[in-house]
Amino acid sequence: MTNELEKKDTNDEISLKELILKIREWWCYFWSKKWIIIAAGVLGALLGIGYSFMKKPIYTATTTFVLESGDKGGGLGAYAGVASMMGIDLGGNGGDMFQGDNILDFYRSRKMIEKALFSAVDSVNKQPLIEKYVEINDLREGWAKNEKLKSLKFSLGDYELGKRDRLRDSVIGSVVNAINKSYLAVDKPDKKLSKILVEVKSTDEVFAKRFNEELVKNVNDFYVQTKTKKSLSNVAILQRKTDSVRAVMNGAIYNAAAISDATPNLNPTRQVQRVAPIQRAQVSAETNKAILSSLIQNLEMSKMALMKETPLLQIMDGPTYPLNKEKFGKLKGLLAGGILLGVLAVLALAIKRLYSKIMNS
Repeated sequence: MTNELEKKDTNDEISLKELILKIREWWCYFWSKKWIIIAAGVLGALLGIGYSFMKKPIYTATTTFVLESGDKGGGLGAYAGVASMMGIDLGGNGGDMFQGDNILDFYRSRKMIEKALFSAVDSVNKQPLIEKYVEINDLREGWAKNEKLKSLKFSLGDYELGKRDRLRDSVIGSVVNAINKSYLAVDKPDKKLSKILVEVKSTDEVFAKRFNEELVKNVNDFYVQTKTKKSLSNVAILQRKTDSVRAVMNGAIYNAAAISDATPNLNPTRQVQRVAPIQRAQVSAETNKAILSSLIQNLEMSKMALMKETPLLQIMDGPTYPLNKEKFGKLKGLLAGGILLGVLAVLALAIKRLYSKIMNS
């Protein structure tokens, strides 16, 4: 047993000794190639500095806003059953599609991004933002050999007119995908809060700011309009019914007065000429008055439902000039380039030595 332990200790010592010798051997090898490694590091540093001069700065446009979803329930539940008997829907059900977090997905939808891309750069320059994107990324240089792409132009009216074709949609789709991947970031910084952060990054300061503003405006408007569409429809229907019944009731009142004025010296034996028409007009007026009273109540309840369902979207901070600028610094380029190319040189030398050993053995 003692011999086995001594043998194991001897093997461990030999292994440790071999490891130290291997490390020393590799160190001597790399030291003999130190000028190659240093030259690679210097070259990498120069390339890094050159890249820092060529790399355009990245501008970040940021918008933060708070979102408070509308309440579809509340105190209106007691009236919903009565209103449904009259064929009126006051809401109060559904709405899962428009929960607060789902607005984040709207920002990445093609429709919203495309609509923002076809907005004007500013009130003076009527160039659409998609043309600005093409200009920033020098896409037309790559399109020079393709006649169809070379002649492709975008204008502000294209989106409203629904101008479509396969080539145009393909280009727009690629731009939307690129923006989703590299330009746009939408997030909730704190899951417990209702604050939403929208960031647009670009090498062009004007594009970053304008695209951020238009995208936030379009998505928030769409969210509010779609979330309240059903209640708005209910209010509009009830308003038309109320106006119609009010007009009929007013007509009946005026009709009763007109009949009385038309027979000022009526023969007492001919009361049918006045009493019957007047009573008929009065009954019509009273009936419509009762209907109008009920419609007004339901109209006010629908307006209350609309107010409760309308979400609150309040912008806290929007993008302002000058935007935050992120530039690839010269020192960062020097260190990153030198270390990267130096490490690559060490790896290349190590692979070369291992290959030589294998071939010689």
